[in-house]
Amino acid sequence: MTRYAFAGLFLVALAAIVYVLISAAGGKAPDHSLERYAVGTLEKVDFSGAGQTVPSGTFNGPDGAEADLSSFAGKTILVNYWATWCAPCEREMPALGALQTARGGDAFEVVAISIDADEDVEYARKRLTELGAANIAFRHAPLDRGDIVYGAQVQGFPTSILYGPDGTEIARLSGEADWAAAEAVQFIDAALRQAGER
Repeated sequence: MTRYAFAGLFLVALAAIVYVLISAAGGKAPDHSLERYAVGTLEKVDFSGAGQTVPSGTFNGPDGAEADLSSFAGKTILVNYWATWCAPCEREMPALGALQTARGGDAFEVVAISIDADEDVEYARKRLTELGAANIAFRHAPLDRGDIVYGAQVQGFPTSILYGPDGTEIARLSGEADWAAAEAVQFIDAALRQAGER
């Protein structure tokens, strides 16, 4: 009887070990179709807000006129909230400029929104060019009237939010990233492919 009990325990333990090994090898299936592309510099990409619509707040466009994100309907956009007083924001700006060069066009655009104070707007405009992102149109929404910033539930800077052509959030990244890195470009390419399938 004892011999059968030990054999039964051995088989249960063996089955548990095999189950754990198979589970570890197979891994957890991604919850979001782009999650497998969120690696390297994008490993902290957050998909929990996927499906939220673009915030209704406004910003000043390149010509100074009031605009909102709904004007980008039909285009995938990477909205980057940044400021000249934010060192990580400035460090990642050249990579955002490179991403705009590599993928910017009818289907995709980097939308950088400066949150600098009104009195610093000209400095921020000049700084965007100095940081190697002259190809990104200057947009401005100071925090004291930053309804777009609060509407997007931005918690810190920089924050980058990817929206699909339907105006809904795909993913966001709080903090600095190398948007010119191969994995970042692959992530954007995957999002553009996904948008084309809709």
